[in-house]
Amino acid sequence: MSLREQLQTALKEAMKAKEADRLSTLRLINAAIKDREIALRGESEAGEVDDTAITAILGKMVKQRQESARAYEEGGRLELAEKEMAEIGVISEFLPRQLEAGEVGAAIDAAIDAAGATSIRDMGKVMAVLKAKYTGQMDFGAVGPMVKDKLA
Repeated sequence: MSLREQLQTALKEAMKAKEADRLSTLRLINAAIKDREIALRGESEAGEVDDTAITAILGKMVKQRQESARAYEEGGRLELAEKEMAEIGVISEFLPRQLEAGEVGAAIDAAIDAAGATSIRDMGKVMAVLKAKYTGQMDFGAVGPMVKDKLA
């Protein structure tokens, strides 16, 4: 079952169970996917997004909500921070499992070998290999410095 079908099924189940918060988050996900499809229509004829693009959208949504929750906590708005964290929980259900530190290190080593990287100039090649294989499974903002250290 594709990620889009999983989202539609979850949306229907949330409607039937009258889970308002979950339903709201699932509708936000669908809206983000629709926005991306509309943006793609302007670029090309194909307006469908695939599972990889949906995973990227979901990852971006999680990151946005983490930043919002942090800001709400700093501002003393704990009820809003809790709402953001609940949305992260719903969105995360559709993301692949995040790699652990040891797995990330092994993935970086494999990507360096696959790209034939020898210096810091090859960092873009290594990151491209990682993004192609591990989208949604690791935080590339944190992985970048790790790749840089290994290539230096």
